[in-house]
Amino acid sequence: MEPFNTHEGIAVPLDRPDVDTDQIIPKQFLKKITKTGFGKHLFHDWRYRDDEGKEENPDFPLNQARYKGASILLARDNFGCGSSREHAPWALLDFGIRVVIAPSFADIFFNNCFKNGILPVILRREEMDRLFRYVEGREDARLTVDLEAQEVRAEDGSVYAFSGLDPFRKECLMNGWDDIELSLKHEAEIRAFEERHASAHPFYFVLNATPQG
Repeated sequence: MEPFNTHEGIAVPLDRPDVDTDQIIPKQFLKKITKTGFGKHLFHDWRYRDDEGKEENPDFPLNQARYKGASILLARDNFGCGSSREHAPWALLDFGIRVVIAPSFADIFFNNCFKNGILPVILRREEMDRLFRYVEGREDARLTVDLEAQEVRAEDGSVYAFSGLDPFRKECLMNGWDDIELSLKHEAEIRAFEERHASAHPFYFVLNATPQG
């Protein structure tokens, strides 16, 4: 997982509350067995006017030239609600989104973001209103998100501090540690345990050995 320290990028506004995971990545696209390839289907039903994804909806923010290349998503209350599909953060990350800023998130989606290298930032509603006005009121609106300082900074000098981050999640994200990498940090201890277990219970490994030939 790519470490997250300070990220600067174009912000795109999605001014809709209660965006659920089926809108983030519709169920018909959950056929891949890897984490990649979902970005082209992100917000499919809003981004496109046809089922095949060939005709873009020019009114949807992600299709507008001013937000091309956006890596920071501004959202509203209860973002990521609905089913607990990990494909939702996969789709956002594959599209290029590294930060989602909203007043509140669904719990499972919030947790899945940290596990997949996305920083979910919670700001007050009045602060979100200010950010939406800032982003919608200028071309190429860029924000800087500093995880260590826990700040969102705009080019007009405004600063939005965020809190409530679990220190362990913050450390994992800053170091790029997902669940597998956390386990591998204890590889020596795991291997030692396996060796002790095999020595103490050799009959188990004989009984469960894979037949040869």
